[in-house]
Amino acid sequence: MIAAQELQTDFHYSHEADTQLSSDTDLEDPESRNAKPGKGKKGKKAPSEKVKGAGVRAQGRVNGHHQENGTENLSLFEIVKLGKSATQSVVDDWIESYKSERDMALLELINFFIQCSGCKGAVSSEMFRHMQNSEIIRKMTEEFDEDSGDYPLTMSGPVWKKFKWGFCEFIVVLVRQCQYSIIYDEYMMDTVISLLTGLSDSQVRAFRHTSTLAAMKLMTALVNVALNLSINMDNTQRQYEAERSKSLGKRANDRLELLLQKRKELQENQDEIENMMNAIFKGVFVHRYRDAIAEIRAICIEEIGVWMKMYSDAFLNDSYLKYVGWTMHDKQGEVRLKCLTALQGLYHNRELNTRLELFTSRFKDRIVSMALDKEYDVAVQAIKLLTLILQSSDEVLTAEDCESVYHLVYSAHRPIAMASGEFLYKKLFSHRGPEEDGLPRRGRQCRNANLIKTTVFFFLESELHEHGAYLVDSMWECGADLLKDWETMISLLLDETFPGEEALTDRQETALIEIMLCAVRQACECHPPIGRGTGKRVMTAKEKKTQLDDRTKITEIFAVALPLLLTKYSVDAEKVTNLLQLPQYFDLEIYTTGRLEKHLEALLRQIREVVEKHTDTDVLEACSMTFHALCNEEFTIFNRVDIARSQLLDEQVDKFHRLLEDFLQEGEEQDEDDAYQVSSTLKRITAFHNAHDLTKWDLFTSNYKLLNTGLQNGDMPEQIVIHALQCTHYVILWNLAKVSEGTSKKAFTILCDALMIFSHQIVASGREVLEPLVFSPDSSLQSDLLNFILDHVFIDQDDDNSTDGQQDDEACKIEALHKRRNLLAAYCKLIIYNVVEMNTGADIFKQYMRYYNDYGDIIKETMSKTRQIDKIQCAKTLILSLQQLFNEMLSELGCNFDRSSSSFCGIKELARRFSLTFGLDQLKTREAIAMLHKDGIEFAFKEPSPQGEGGPPLNLAFLDILSEFSSKLLRQDRKTVHMYLERFMTFQMSLQREDCWLPLISYRNSLQAGADDDTLSVISGVSRGSARSKKNKMASTGKRRLPEGVFESSCSSSDAGAWMTREQGVQQTPVMMSSPHMTSTVLRDAKKLRPDEGYVGVYTMSNDPQHTPLQQTTQVAWMVTQRQQEERANLQNAKMRSHMQHAIRRSAGLMEDDEEPIVEDVMMSSEQRLEDLNEGMDFDTMDIDLPPSKNRRERSELKPDYFDPASIMDDSSSGLSLSFFFFFFFFF
Repeated sequence: MIAAQELQTDFHYSHEADTQLSSDTDLEDPESRNAKPGKGKKGKKAPSEKVKGAGVRAQGRVNGHHQENGTENLSLFEIVKLGKSATQSVVDDWIESYKSERDMALLELINFFIQCSGCKGAVSSEMFRHMQNSEIIRKMTEEFDEDSGDYPLTMSGPVWKKFKWGFCEFIVVLVRQCQYSIIYDEYMMDTVISLLTGLSDSQVRAFRHTSTLAAMKLMTALVNVALNLSINMDNTQRQYEAERSKSLGKRANDRLELLLQKRKELQENQDEIENMMNAIFKGVFVHRYRDAIAEIRAICIEEIGVWMKMYSDAFLNDSYLKYVGWTMHDKQGEVRLKCLTALQGLYHNRELNTRLELFTSRFKDRIVSMALDKEYDVAVQAIKLLTLILQSSDEVLTAEDCESVYHLVYSAHRPIAMASGEFLYKKLFSHRGPEEDGLPRRGRQCRNANLIKTTVFFFLESELHEHGAYLVDSMWECGADLLKDWETMISLLLDETFPGEEALTDRQETALIEIMLCAVRQACECHPPIGRGTGKRVMTAKEKKTQLDDRTKITEIFAVALPLLLTKYSVDAEKVTNLLQLPQYFDLEIYTTGRLEKHLEALLRQIREVVEKHTDTDVLEACSMTFHALCNEEFTIFNRVDIARSQLLDEQVDKFHRLLEDFLQEGEEQDEDDAYQVSSTLKRITAFHNAHDLTKWDLFTSNYKLLNTGLQNGDMPEQIVIHALQCTHYVILWNLAKVSEGTSKKAFTILCDALMIFSHQIVASGREVLEPLVFSPDSSLQSDLLNFILDHVFIDQDDDNSTDGQQDDEACKIEALHKRRNLLAAYCKLIIYNVVEMNTGADIFKQYMRYYNDYGDIIKETMSKTRQIDKIQCAKTLILSLQQLFNEMLSELGCNFDRSSSSFCGIKELARRFSLTFGLDQLKTREAIAMLHKDGIEFAFKEPSPQGEGGPPLNLAFLDILSEFSSKLLRQDRKTVHMYLERFMTFQMSLQREDCWLPLISYRNSLQAGADDDTLSVISGVSRGSARSKKNKMASTGKRRLPEGVFESSCSSSDAGAWMTREQGVQQTPVMMSSPHMTSTVLRDAKKLRPDEGYVGVYTMSNDPQHTPLQQTTQVAWMVTQRQQEERANLQNAKMRSHMQHAIRRSAGLMEDDEEPIVEDVMMSSEQRLEDLNEGMDFDTMDIDLPPSKNRRERSELKPDYFDPASIMDDSSSGLSLSFFFFFFFFF
């Protein structure tokens, strides 16, 4: 027995002596550390021993690793990680090696725990012999690599999940296989427990987590051993008592001695096991159940629940339960959840309830409060635990405790509601008294009648009447039989009360009808109400059969009872509205097969009477929907229902025309009663026109006359106007539904115009009063509009039949094309003005190449406008169009298509055209291009390889298309995109060189090209390689011209000679010298430096005589030359400024930071915007301190034309002073 008071304060194992066990053990313990196994029984040798690399043979070992024929075998860690060998075979092999050379086997086991913690180090035999556990742990801590923070127990993926299971199983099997001998040798368990205890106290999380899990699993295995020993001791004691009770003549003294000796040995073994468990409990559990890491705390609580359930005699007491109770207040939901699941295993066993009474009384309030836990999973398990407590004793939970759970049946979270519904059902409906045994199964006096009444009372007391569907759904799994007892519900509504019974009130009858309707809907639809669940799930065959049976039963019951219910409650609008919804769930075929036509006639008469009695909108719409459900042409009852509907509508329309004529003749003296009659009749017609086509009654003319009269007189009652407008609206919709194909194009244009008129633009310019008229098309309408465009616009000339066979006429072809262009323009206008989603334009943009001659200008303008609205969304739409074309190509050609095929080349050419539309301003399109690459990379790696593991992803070839946009990336963004690409790549992918991997290789090359250098030179506008050519050309001779006006005044013929003379002088001006600590990286191109230039200072002056002609010119020539010198100084300033920035960027101290992009990761958020672009640069000193993420192209000094050398200059004071310095230099 283990009790908290028996825990020893200090526990030390003795290594000095080994215990000699009896010969009845399966594996006999060796007598000393290096002794060979005795003659006792041995376990069977596993087949895995014959396999090379099994890892647990008794060959030579080095640092715990196996050596066989000079080849290193797998370690225990690798074997468990692979999971290909049976755990018991691995353990048996280790036991054999332990019996032959236990020091090396134990060393291997120690390294197993070290490696399972993620430590790269290993314990050597020298360390094992001469170092204490604390020293070994300290040494392993020093060798632990904590940079990544990941270790096997926390790594994701199926391999590591399987490893965790294998790790726990290995420990359990190890103890089970050693339970008869080795665990009592005071050596193996001593070492393992000491090691795990030391590791569990480590500051390294990986050591602490892994060792705690191992210690807890070891403890669980020892508890199982202790339980078996306890059972064997009881059996031995009974055998001993039975033998002693025999008479002296029949008693076998030898057997008594054997039983006495066996009981003694079992007692000694149990004492040893208890000492081991006490050591683990006090050395590991007591400290780690309140560890800072939630996973470690959860492990401790989960395992103590297993101990209490497995060996309740020893562990199920308050000394151990208190740890679970305390931990229920843990801050982490994961730990609280483990507490509840542990307690559920205990409360589920009714025999243990008496031992839990004190714990229940102490921690009941906490469990009740956890039903409202912020973690849904915790709340669900808390409610389930309360249900188990409720089943164990009705007196434990008070009424207040139960009420705190009752209201959760209306929770929007379905698992909580289902658990609460089960609690409610167990509390209110599961008790059966002896007086209920003789009650009938059906009818008003059956047992379910009282339960249904209880449900109604509960529903009314909750004061949440509109949530009847939620209550039914919560109780559906546990109380479906009760909720499906529709006969009893009908009996409670129709039958007379028996003597002594209290009748239902009107409010209770209304609630019962609502619950009945909700139960019918739940049985027929088989999915939770709105707000619960994530969508429809696929039903099983059994569920489908149950659904059909329930629907048949509903039809047979309510086809007879519904007319009677309508007769009784025909004047109650709320009851009638719910009752009239029942026919929507009928199986109409049963009216014929069950010979229920007379009940159908009675139902139709009742509906007609309801329409005549009521003017409530809900009632009338319910009647309309009932006729709509019954008027199904697939069933034989259609003719009867259609005749009844026509007769009803004929009467109402004739009445409306008669009343309208009298009402309009009254003029200004309109009677209120006549107005009410017109309004109510029109309201009935409108309710039916919503679900039925009433165009044959020509209601448009009457409504137009009514509305026109109201406009002229201005005194028409508001309700009449509203119903007339609504009825006219339905008339238009029904006529639009009948529009033929010949007029569909005109209707499409009208619809597009209407959507534009009633879009969000209608409230512009201070017209907020019109906001109720704003209409946004839903996804279904948007899809219909797009499909119309695809079917009627993007077609070949021969497929267009709109010209009635006159396609041979060229003029007709042009006219048809003009009409199609108008249709496309109407839809594109919806995209541009954000009436439809921008991503719907993907189906339009992908037609750009194929229909370039017909619609290229429209599509290109649409792309331009959408880019102005939202650059990022436009880029996502473009890449979506390419993805759609790529998927279409895959479905047509298969996954093994040829990248030289016309389809793939066409997609790539389209990508190139899309790339050109982004223009040359890379800063403006920076985020859009980055997001385009992000979506493209995700699409390329989205689908796995059809060839299995190791093959290229299905969409990998899309990277070849995506590479067309690489040139639009800035230098630093290329590196960011490349890093994002590497997230999806494995190490093996980077080594592949086969043809199927060429798209990945080419895309990576496109990202790496220019990643170290600027792609464009801000001075010359061409690549740095061409700008800094061997000829050392001036900026004026580059590929891009300088802006007009820079040299405009200096290019006349009168001063051309002066310009050329000054140009030659400028070429000899020394460049700026780099600071001393940057001399190794002054300029990338050494040819920019002249060897004869001296570095006297930062700036030097030239005494070249070529400057002297400036002093001999006339006054006009001097002024012209002065302007030329100043402008040339600006150009030279830009040049030296570029050199300065380049030298700084290439310096060792700033290179790393300068390579980073401005934003942290443009792939992470499309909403980030470039900031901090308004910094100036001051060249007054060489101590330049640039912000870490800036480079020359991203500074605010750059004008919109990045190819303009003069645009590098700004108007700041520093730049102006530098320009003045150069002007002064040139002048003198």
